[in-house]
Amino acid sequence: MSHSKSEPKKLFIKTYGCQMNVYDSERMLEALGGQGYVETQSPDDADMILLNTCHIREKAAEKVYSELGRFRHLKEEKPDLKIGVAGCVAQAEGREIMRRQPLVDLVVGPQSYHRLPELEAKAGRGVKALETDFPEEDKFEKLVSRPKAKRGPTAFLTVQEGCDKFCAFCVVPYTRGAEVSRPAQRVLAEARDLVERGVREITLLGQNVNAYHGHEQGLAGIIRDLAKIDGLERIRFTTSHPNDMDDALIAAHGEVEKLMPYLHLPVQAGSDRILKRMNRQHTAESYLKVVERLRAARPDLHLSGDFIVGFPEETEEDFQATLDLVEAVQYGSAYSFKYSERPGTPAAERAQVSESEKDDRLQRLQALLVRQQRALQDAMVGREVGVLFEKPGRQPGQMGGKSDYLHAVHVMAKGLSVGDLRRVRILESGANSLRGELV
Repeated sequence: MSHSKSEPKKLFIKTYGCQMNVYDSERMLEALGGQGYVETQSPDDADMILLNTCHIREKAAEKVYSELGRFRHLKEEKPDLKIGVAGCVAQAEGREIMRRQPLVDLVVGPQSYHRLPELEAKAGRGVKALETDFPEEDKFEKLVSRPKAKRGPTAFLTVQEGCDKFCAFCVVPYTRGAEVSRPAQRVLAEARDLVERGVREITLLGQNVNAYHGHEQGLAGIIRDLAKIDGLERIRFTTSHPNDMDDALIAAHGEVEKLMPYLHLPVQAGSDRILKRMNRQHTAESYLKVVERLRAARPDLHLSGDFIVGFPEETEEDFQATLDLVEAVQYGSAYSFKYSERPGTPAAERAQVSESEKDDRLQRLQALLVRQQRALQDAMVGREVGVLFEKPGRQPGQMGGKSDYLHAVHVMAKGLSVGDLRRVRILESGANSLRGELV
C-alpha cells in the first residue's frame, strides 16, 4: 500500500514500564515523525507497530510474545505493516525475538532509537533490522529538533540513564548499560524548550538520577539552574539511590522553593542481611539517617519507597525488620512487589522463598503501607496546598490536578484551565484522592 504525500503513515506505540520509557516513546514518535508518521491510538489502522518494552516486571518477555501473536492477523491482512520491538526486552533478547517471532521486522535497544528512521527504511526494503549495541554517539544529540507542539503542563525529562549499582535482583545495568549523564547545557536547553511549549512542571528522570554528574554540582546544581527558568514552577526527580543523596541535594530540599516536597527513595528491604544479599550497598540504619537529614531540611517532605518481599533466603525475622523500617519512616506512598526471578541476575540462582510465604508477607506489608498512606492523606484535610491542574474531572465543572505532595486533587470551580497553578484548601480525603476548594 503506497502513501501519497497527503496521507501520512500511522504509527502505533505501546509503552510498558517506567516513565523513562514514556519519555523514550515520545522521542521515537518524533524520530519517525520526520519520516512522515503520525500517531494512531489503534494498532488496527497502523502502518507501523512499535512495542516499547520493559524487562522489570514478571514474565515481561512472555507478555511481549503474546502481544506480538495478537498482531499476526494484522500482518496477514496488510503485508506492508512493519512491526518493531524497542526498549529493554529488545536489548536483552533481540536475536531471540527475531528467531521466535518471524513477523518482527526491526528490534532496537533503548540506546539506539535515534537510528529508528534508518532501521525503518531497511525494514521497508524487506531487510530485518537489529540494533542493540551501546553506541558511542549521544542519542539525545541526534534527536535535537522536536516539533514545537503545545505540551500539557507536566513533562518528563531524562537526564541520566543506566546504572552502575548492580543490585542482585535487577536487569537495568544489563539492558540500559552503564551510568551516563547528559551535559547540563543540553538539559537546560530542553527544559526551556518545554516551558516555551506550556510545561510548568518537569520531572527529571534517571535510573539512578541522583548519581547525575553532567553538572559540576551534580543533581543539586542542575535543580538550582532549572529553578531560575521563568515559567517553570515545579521540579521533581526520580528514581534515587540512598547512597547518592549527598549534602548538596539534601540542602536543596530545604532551599529551592520550586523543588517539590515529595521524594521517591527506594529501600527494598529493612534487614541488613537481605540488603547485603541484594548488593544494595547501604544498611537500614544508613537509610534512616538519610531520611532524618532530609526531614530536617524539609519537615513536610512526603516519602515514597519501593519494597521487594520474599527475596531469596528472606526469613520471617528479616521480613519483620522491613515492617519495623516502614513504621520508622511513615511513607506517603509506596510500591511493593513479590520477588520474581530475573534470569541472568545473581539472585535467581539462590534458594527461593515459597509463593505462599511471599503472598502472606506482601499482604501484611501492603496493609501497613496503605494505613500510612491513608493517614498522611487524611492529615491533609484543612491544609492549604498548591495544585497544578492537569485535566477536566469526571463531573462537569470539575478540574483535577496534583498537589505539591503528588496527591490527586479535585476541585469544582468555574474558570479553571489546564496548566493553572492555584492554592487549594483540602476539604475531604477519598480513597485515592483529595477534594478541595480554591482559596
